[in-house]
Amino acid sequence: MTQPHLTVVTHPLVQHKLSVMRQKDLSTAGFRRLLREISLLLAYEVTRELELTTTRVQTPICEMDAPTLEGKKLALISILRAGNGLLDGILELIPGARVGFVGLYRDPETLKPVEYYCKVPRELDARMTIVVDPMLATGNSSVAAIDMLKERGAKNLRFLCLLAAPEGVERMREAHPDVPIYTASLDEKLDEHGYVVPGLGDAGDRMFGTK
Repeated sequence: MTQPHLTVVTHPLVQHKLSVMRQKDLSTAGFRRLLREISLLLAYEVTRELELTTTRVQTPICEMDAPTLEGKKLALISILRAGNGLLDGILELIPGARVGFVGLYRDPETLKPVEYYCKVPRELDARMTIVVDPMLATGNSSVAAIDMLKERGAKNLRFLCLLAAPEGVERMREAHPDVPIYTASLDEKLDEHGYVVPGLGDAGDRMFGTK
């Protein structure tokens, strides 16, 4: 399913792996493995618009002008901590990508995201920048992270997540209508605690074996 601001990747392998990940009795090791596998599959979709040029190469038969990637290597930005689980699979597909990290926590009084860490590649203005976080729930952290990246020059941005709630998609659309979202599922809603329903629980806890 594709909308102007949202692409839901409906490939059968993506959907099957996501269904297994939703099961509450799945082991931590199994969750990590499937998250790595599904992130690789999602990466195919989010990189469809990478620009190409041609390079003269010599095959065993003859010379040819072969398509190759053009421009600066893309940047992957993980929203800590859970975003790190998506990096492994994407880096298997794009090992030359530059990697950055954004750390945010929610202020208990204002409930607004507060930055505690930001280390990103140089020349973001010349790179496709893919922001990764397994869950797009309220959208507040995602919006704040993209605000930070735009302040540092990023222009060509994508947001990649495993699950999205309608509330988070709308929040992102309002704040950053120029940033398309790629996800494996648009779930039903948020509950009163801000968890995606039906969701899969806290992705960070399931990935790292914490509570």
